[in-house]
Amino acid sequence: MAEAGTGFLEQLKSCIVWSWTYLWTLWFFIMLFLVYILRVPLKINDNLTTVSMFLNTLTPKFYVALTGTSSLISGLILVSTRYTNITLQFNFVIQNRISGFIQINRYLKYYCNLGEIHYCVFLFMTECKVWRNPLNLFRGAEYNRYTWVTGREPLTYYDMNLSAQDHQTFFTCDTDHLRPADAIMQKAWRERNPQARISAAHEALELNECATAYILLAEEEATTIVEAEKLFKQALKAGEGCYRRSQQLQHHGAQYEAQHRRDTNVLVYIKRRLAMCARKLGRTREAVKMMRDLMKEFPLLSMFNIHENLLEALLELQAYADVQAVLAKYDDISLPKSATICYTAALLKARAVSDKFSPEAASRRGLSTAEMNAVEAIHRAVEFNPHVPKYLLEMKSLILPPEHILKRGDSEAIAYAFFHLQHWKRVEGALNLLHCTWEGTFRMIPYPLEKGHLFYPYPICTETADRELLPSFHEVSVYPKKELPFFILFTAGLCSFTAMLALLTHQFPELMGVFAKAFLSTLFAPLNFVMEKVESILPSSLWHQLTRI
Repeated sequence: MAEAGTGFLEQLKSCIVWSWTYLWTLWFFIMLFLVYILRVPLKINDNLTTVSMFLNTLTPKFYVALTGTSSLISGLILVSTRYTNITLQFNFVIQNRISGFIQINRYLKYYCNLGEIHYCVFLFMTECKVWRNPLNLFRGAEYNRYTWVTGREPLTYYDMNLSAQDHQTFFTCDTDHLRPADAIMQKAWRERNPQARISAAHEALELNECATAYILLAEEEATTIVEAEKLFKQALKAGEGCYRRSQQLQHHGAQYEAQHRRDTNVLVYIKRRLAMCARKLGRTREAVKMMRDLMKEFPLLSMFNIHENLLEALLELQAYADVQAVLAKYDDISLPKSATICYTAALLKARAVSDKFSPEAASRRGLSTAEMNAVEAIHRAVEFNPHVPKYLLEMKSLILPPEHILKRGDSEAIAYAFFHLQHWKRVEGALNLLHCTWEGTFRMIPYPLEKGHLFYPYPICTETADRELLPSFHEVSVYPKKELPFFILFTAGLCSFTAMLALLTHQFPELMGVFAKAFLSTLFAPLNFVMEKVESILPSSLWHQLTRI
């Protein structure tokens, strides 16, 4: 099936080559026509007047017809190229993705019966699913401080709306109306106004020790990490009590089970944020211990991706053996990948060779086995997310990461580089190795939207989703670059130039005749000079015979 898309591309290339050949052939015959006009006598200057008269006799209708024909041809080529590209993408989605995706989830089979368009829409929604950023910052202590200093909003409405949906999913349940404080918080998570949410949290605390109220205040009202940690500790005390009570009643009915699930989510969230507070305050070893204990206590709650927080903290401690152990568990073919996993694996392999790596020496003697492994790991990481290297190499400026990310997108690249750039700088030569090798990935994958090397083809929807997640003042990284072929640009420029000449000739015929005469005299001046030299060197009789031939 992959050959179908390749065949279309070959046909497109063939059409472009034939069109290009046709234009050059046409231009060649035009030059032959000019040479025919100027062939006798050999003095080219004597015929410039004839050429000028010929150009002056052309009516405006000729130029209008010439402009219209060239514009029509250019438009047909542009439309056909665009239609072919859309057909290629559509056929690839239908032919190459449908079978593999149905094997993953058999419940999608009925989409095939509803038609190809319905399946494409569903596939678009699946590929563009956003994920909670495991290392998201605190709104009050970090995002709001940025707004106070710069006057810019680092979070988009779409991103904050997704967070509100997450909070309602994790921190509410159907039995909240039975408890007044939880009922108030259920409404608070739906409020759009931050001050209204904070006021509701204080109102809930006046009624009872509510863990979710402390969470909201720690996230949005606390202006420093120290204040946030203090509020999270109070939330932990209240959350542990609710968790123990609901744990004893979880088997008494569906409502109790839902309440226990909510209390579990609250407790895990609090402990994870406390570990992040410890990491931000410099108590990294304490943060690592808290994360390890949390992963052992709740091994099934992988939705929070706590292992990515653990990897970042271990890299800060330079505990590379422990980092490798975590990667061995989570960098598995059956588990979903992320930029953190792929680029951390590349960093560890680059660390083994980067301090002695030299591009000149490698080009002379070739790459060693260890260097080849490091380069392959970098290529694997770049294929998964091609936006990351520009941030690591500081070719693009960083911004605060959003609260949600799109895997393989620019938002994930920002979130990774924001926290891991320091770890790459700490490894001597790692950024140099990345700089020398990362662009080689694109030569391995000439058509990333159609076929990948180690991963699925790059999704076509990342740019649109990232523009919703990232603030407007950030220039979203686009991959692959949407560049028009040179043939289209050349045709458009040629048609525009022809139209301009036609308009000028129609408005100023005498002036354009003078200009054409001057241009042709300048163009043929070297040839005229050569012909005069040849006439002076060759005998007149021989030259006369050659002209007759």
